[in-house]
Amino acid sequence: MNPDIIKYKTGEKILLKGNEAFAEGTVRAGCRFFSGYPITPQNEIPEYLSWRLFEVGGTFIQAESEVSAINMIYGAAACGARALTSSSGPGISLKQEGISYIAAAELPFLYANVMRGGPGLGNIAPCQSDYFQATRGGGHGDYRIIVLAPDSAYEMGNFPKLAYDTAEKYRNPCMILADGLIGQMMEPLEFNFDFVDVEKIPTKDYVVGNCKGREMRVINTLHMSTDILEKHNWDLYRKYEKIKSEFTLFEEKYTDDADIVIVAYGTAARISMAAIMKGREQGIKIGLLRPITLWPFPEKIISQLAQKTGKVLAVEMNTGQLVEDVQMAVNGKAEVYFYGRPGGNIPTGDEILGVAKEALKMKNVEPGRINVLNKI
Repeated sequence: MNPDIIKYKTGEKILLKGNEAFAEGTVRAGCRFFSGYPITPQNEIPEYLSWRLFEVGGTFIQAESEVSAINMIYGAAACGARALTSSSGPGISLKQEGISYIAAAELPFLYANVMRGGPGLGNIAPCQSDYFQATRGGGHGDYRIIVLAPDSAYEMGNFPKLAYDTAEKYRNPCMILADGLIGQMMEPLEFNFDFVDVEKIPTKDYVVGNCKGREMRVINTLHMSTDILEKHNWDLYRKYEKIKSEFTLFEEKYTDDADIVIVAYGTAARISMAAIMKGREQGIKIGLLRPITLWPFPEKIISQLAQKTGKVLAVEMNTGQLVEDVQMAVNGKAEVYFYGRPGGNIPTGDEILGVAKEALKMKNVEPGRINVLNKI
């Protein structure tokens, strides 16, 4: 491997935007093909890769549309490349048909959604309103996407290798879901993994091309036989169950003695930590459970914490999406509360502390029912 292509040493402290950290992290993790189309607030990703991929011998394509971009990814993944695309809400929506095809073909690739306000064109402010789209597949048919939710520039830069390795292990698409604030803010970080030598990545036994001397391989998602398609769907189901049993990531803080646990991810989790620290200064025992994998969702630990604390508060930058997974995980074992700020507005630590105090005071609340604490 040519050492000139390595931009930063492992452990070297640098200052980057979240989007830039993600872009460099993908190159460092072995990405050599990108196709995409501009949309705010993720534009720093393709801008960075437009010159960085050239330096490492990769390919960058600004496609004529999101639909074109995702089908280029389908082709690149079928040929064995560590492929990448990125977008924000409306662009991800346009790519959903292609993502469904790639999931059905069991091809690994990585994509990022740096969320903006919605629905529709919405605005370019940070939001978390694409949770349902990300965790329910997003397109047509029975399929799932592995979803990682970073809360810092550090995780934006270091999750790509984990994402590619996991996608290839399970032959499944993997997604980085970050809100616009995580993508746009600048923080010091270091990369915790060495630059991947793409020539040493094992060759996949399913890729097309270079078929001289071996039997022809075909990647196809059309199954006209209902029996064959039913079997394929159950095969996918079993794979998703395997992923659920093996790959669930989360972070716990101050949950040992908590009287209420906040469940939040991304920016909402960071701001919730401000509320937790301020609350503990006042003698209010609040804990945090931050899901890192949004799918698979860390339902077991949430169920355990619900039984222990009796009160769970979901904080999101939307009108309530993750809270439904929290409700299912709690399964009637605790009171469930929700506080959300949609449309690109961002909650403050004081706001979150205030609603946590309100939830702690509430009595005779039906367990498992979602109690919205916004003053609507």
